[in-house]
Amino acid sequence: MSRKTIIIIGMVVGSCLGGYCTTLLGAGAISFWSLIGSSVGGLLGIYIAFKLSS
Repeated sequence: MSRKTIIIIGMVVGSCLGGYCTTLLGAGAISFWSLIGSSVGGLLGIYIAFKLSS
């Protein structure tokens, strides 16, 4: 698998988990906090995937 594919998978998984964690804390599925959680999770997923693929 190429490095780009691993980073994209990390971004998708991170965004899904980041958005879902906010719903576990009581925010709505479609809310501002869910959007923030998805963004932070996506960035964290990209960072982790980048470090793992190096």
